[in-house]
Amino acid sequence: MVKLSLNDSLALRVACDGESSSGKSTAAKLISKKYKLFCMNSGLLFRYASSLIIKHKPKKIIPFLRKKFINLNYKHITCLNLHSQEISNHVAFLAKQKKVRKIIRIFQKKIIGQHHQICCEGRDQASTILRKNPRYDVAFYFKCNLNTASLRRWRDLKKKIPLKEVKKSLRIRTLLDKKRRHNPLKKVADAVLIRTDILNKKAVVEKMSKKIDRKLLLKYGRNFKARQK
Repeated sequence: MVKLSLNDSLALRVACDGESSSGKSTAAKLISKKYKLFCMNSGLLFRYASSLIIKHKPKKIIPFLRKKFINLNYKHITCLNLHSQEISNHVAFLAKQKKVRKIIRIFQKKIIGQHHQICCEGRDQASTILRKNPRYDVAFYFKCNLNTASLRRWRDLKKKIPLKEVKKSLRIRTLLDKKRRHNPLKKVADAVLIRTDILNKKAVVEKMSKKIDRKLLLKYGRNFKARQK
């Protein structure tokens, strides 16, 4: 089997969008590891913003967040535990605010500008963040039935709260994401649908890899083929 190797000089931008606990974060990490992409989780950025607000209770949220995100080190966020139910409930409403989304969008664009080989995961990566300048090369949209997603999140939370409450929270979050006025969750026309309630991790990576490899061969042709090994 031919293994495709992405040369450092070639650009690859992958967008992974999807509903809460649909498995998009795990898939983004796995595909980023395979192709040696920088992995940016936009959900962590919003969760970090919520954690700051919960902790500091600023009187003016926008100036507070703008200051916090100016010189933010993304790697710092990845080391934090930001998946408490309190943060999950708070971030659902915070993400609706246009000015908050603008602050985080500016930060995301900064990170994207620093990495031409990147996988961006969230809810509006293909439809907004990587829609243009630069545009994504490949887009994926993740779905998972509510029961499976709830069980997954419940286990992530170490079963500290009732499964019924987790299920309700996920249902509300997805509804808010799809119905919000600014940058709602949606599947772009050319996004590849990934059903993580049907496919296991290995099958998910295989399906994503086939699409990415086809795109790279189409985009770079012989230049990419010459780097197969």
